[in-house]
Amino acid sequence: MKYLDIGPLARINAFLDGVDVGDLIVKGDLEAYSCKLAGLDKKLSRSLEEEVEASSGSPSSLSKSPVGPLQESSSRKTLVYLILTLNHIYPDYDFSLLRSHHFKKEEGVGAIEETIDAHLVEASKVWETTPGFGEEPLLDCLWSSIDEAINLKECDVYSYKSDMESDPFGEKGSVWSFNYFFYNKKLKRILYFSCRGLSKTAVELSVTTDYKYNTDDEGEEVDAATSMANEMDL
Repeated sequence: MKYLDIGPLARINAFLDGVDVGDLIVKGDLEAYSCKLAGLDKKLSRSLEEEVEASSGSPSSLSKSPVGPLQESSSRKTLVYLILTLNHIYPDYDFSLLRSHHFKKEEGVGAIEETIDAHLVEASKVWETTPGFGEEPLLDCLWSSIDEAINLKECDVYSYKSDMESDPFGEKGSVWSFNYFFYNKKLKRILYFSCRGLSKTAVELSVTTDYKYNTDDEGEEVDAATSMANEMDL
């Protein structure tokens, strides 16, 4: 899959990279990808398709899935695109073992728009007062940019059902989260939008711990170098 560098999306994505809204830090991911596969993605796609077909069990289980009947190649491809998108967005995690039951097909854009808007109320206030961003409301800018990139009227909308353990949605300090895939089969394009509300206390503790860990490592390296130098002098 190929990352699509779309200016309006990249601008909002940059803003959502850690918005301080008081007790929480809002961190979002907003990216679009072409579903044309090449290289490693193509190999992984073939492998996943074969595994999905082999592990889906009875004909009845094949016919029922959030992405459509798994005996159909188009449905299996949809599942593969969802998995590959997560792998691209979160390279520190491996989603290759996910299957159709890990996803949910939403009723449509209208069904999830209210959820997204409600979670971004406080971030919208920060947007308005941030130089270079507040010329129009965040939510207006967000939805118009998404529509321009993916054509919402032609999209199927999916969400990933996190297990809260083996993915970023379950990280320590996560208070709330949402994630949605907007898939336009005609354009062969998928847009992913996710946000997490992280406890500021947990984020600050994580930064402090990482800094201490790195400092300790550097100290150990300095001590080792000093010891080696002293041994050479002897």
